[in-house]
Amino acid sequence: MGLRVKITGLVAKLLIILLASKGMAQPATTNVPSQIIHPPANSGLWQNWRNELSKKRTEIKEKIGYSGNRYTDPDYQWASKCFNVAMLMLFDKRFYDAETGLYNVNAFLQDAIEQVGGYDGVVLWHAYPRIGFDDRNQFDFYRAFPGGLQGLRKIVAQFHRKGVKVFIDYNPWDTGTRREKDPDIDMLCSIVVAIDADGIFLDTMDGAMEGLRLKLDKVKKAVVLESEIEVPVERIKDHNMSWAQNYETGTVPGVLWNKWFERRHLMHLTKRWATDHTSEIHTAWMNGCGMIVWDNIFGTANLYNQRDRSMLRMMLPIQRRYQSMFSGEGWEPLVRTGISGVFASKWYNDETVVWTIVNTKQEDQYGTLLCIPHIKGVVYYNLLTGQQTGVVHGDTVYITDSIKGQGIGAILAIKNKGINLDDLSSFLRQQSTLYSRYNSDTSRIYSIEKQTPAGFASFTKNAIPKNMALVEGSSYPATICFTQRECGFYPEQGKNYQELPNDRWFQTISRTTNVVLQTYAIDETPVTNRQFYTFLQATQYKPADHNYFLRHWVNGRPPKGKEDHPVAYVNIDDARAYAKWAGKRLPTEGEWQYAAEGPQHLQYPWGNTFDAKRCNNGQLNGTTPVKAYTDGRSYFGCYDMCGNTWEWTESERSDALTRYCIIKGGSYYKAMGSHWYTDGGAQPNNFSAKFIRIHPGLDRCATIGFRCAVDIAD
Repeated sequence: MGLRVKITGLVAKLLIILLASKGMAQPATTNVPSQIIHPPANSGLWQNWRNELSKKRTEIKEKIGYSGNRYTDPDYQWASKCFNVAMLMLFDKRFYDAETGLYNVNAFLQDAIEQVGGYDGVVLWHAYPRIGFDDRNQFDFYRAFPGGLQGLRKIVAQFHRKGVKVFIDYNPWDTGTRREKDPDIDMLCSIVVAIDADGIFLDTMDGAMEGLRLKLDKVKKAVVLESEIEVPVERIKDHNMSWAQNYETGTVPGVLWNKWFERRHLMHLTKRWATDHTSEIHTAWMNGCGMIVWDNIFGTANLYNQRDRSMLRMMLPIQRRYQSMFSGEGWEPLVRTGISGVFASKWYNDETVVWTIVNTKQEDQYGTLLCIPHIKGVVYYNLLTGQQTGVVHGDTVYITDSIKGQGIGAILAIKNKGINLDDLSSFLRQQSTLYSRYNSDTSRIYSIEKQTPAGFASFTKNAIPKNMALVEGSSYPATICFTQRECGFYPEQGKNYQELPNDRWFQTISRTTNVVLQTYAIDETPVTNRQFYTFLQATQYKPADHNYFLRHWVNGRPPKGKEDHPVAYVNIDDARAYAKWAGKRLPTEGEWQYAAEGPQHLQYPWGNTFDAKRCNNGQLNGTTPVKAYTDGRSYFGCYDMCGNTWEWTESERSDALTRYCIIKGGSYYKAMGSHWYTDGGAQPNNFSAKFIRIHPGLDRCATIGFRCAVDIAD
């Protein structure tokens, strides 16, 4: 989740300095990460540059006594083949069906084949950005998904049947929530074993904490570690994978140092907020590396454009078919081409050569891609179009072909004698079909948000239900504040998530939007445990999924002495069921806010200055009676609109990937120790939090309750 790429690895830094001192490395900018080695712009210096890279690689391996034993172990060799990995939010609507409570593994993978060429691995992302609304830790999140850890094990088994490897996620910054009795290392090992995971993604880390590798080796064979930040060269030996995140490619494609150092080490390129992934795809293609496909960014939709999808669909079958070459010693980066702005890498063994080619220009180009010595008996194919290519003149073959603007290319040279022509022909036909689907459209793909419609009976001003406050209709420019988190917010009319300022992460963002409210009435207090118990007695209500429902109650009754505390451990559907029984509904976000801030639009229900004596801001480390803070009432006489518990609103939204709801008010609980946690503590009236709906057991929190509203007819 790191927002910047951290420079790590002393050896790699020294290598950059050494190459630069020789005029070999020419970074495009001064902040280019050390892990991507930029070549000189002058192609005449490339051979010298490659020789220097090879020399330094050998010297450093000898100096640190490098051993690649984990890469030669057959049980670990799957890692070098895991090119395309999905950052899979477990709440993603394409994967999890909230109506049935079932995971659609097969449908998800089939759609991935159609869209991006399929996945070789998935990271089961679980907690962030939801973690922090209550004290549940990252391990609790895995346990709370449908079916618990055994349910996840069944999912993993389905992925395995499709040949897809599965990673769990580890958040080292999660130190402020509920603590386990065992250390994190032991917890990770137990979850890996329980669900039969294949690897651990090390969020925000450049390598595993001490002792994890040793313990993993004892409990399960061939569990791969992948760091988010590039792993130092000294630790490549026990980290088979790492990310190459937010790298700037420069004018001439660079070489990824970790991949150059250990050819079997697989790096995954990613720029999650990019709306055009050309640079990542080009770098991966030139370096024989993979991609992290990340189009649901913690609840924000950022779908790949059609050109990105087209390139992935064409390159992945080639990478998988010739994987041994892309992880072998035969790699010559940056060989000459005959077209300006077109670059190539050469991959070879005794029988076969593959050139991976990129066009950095916007326009389609045609010309001599390669001019190479010809060996008798060798034939040449364009691995994208599926056509035979190349014109031989004497001892030279000229590969003349076209390459799409900002696109990729691939040429195969193979000895005619001894090849399985039927197999190769079948592969080339498949590639030709994929090429025919190429789409150069780079427009951004979005889905339209939808708001849950509501239709409710109304009351008259003379017949307002008991203990409700009348709020006259109003139209005004409302200020809405939220923390700019990676889960985004909801878009303004005609705008998209990504238009939020990227230099203000975790700061408060304000929006002004025109709000039109009809006259309504709202509960003076949140619904209490006592009131919810009455509802259950009257209706015998039972949720379809009982997980975490009223978890704080004892033997089906409110805890003694907390009858008048706000009810918690109810999700929005439980709240709606109560409201319907009571002849009411949930308030919208705008209604809730206006009832809290009043016509003067106060920052807090009582005024513009925060006063912890007027609300529950965590002083007692739990909820308090709903009328405990009489001096904290709003202009309309509403209690507990700041602190105690967050409250559900009827402002639920969804897009193609994520369901979410806006909650208001803050709570008594605040997770400390990391800005990755969601907002905690009492909040201003105009503050809104985006609460991603995951699963009933996870949506029911100790810190979220609700109050009701009704329409008032004129």
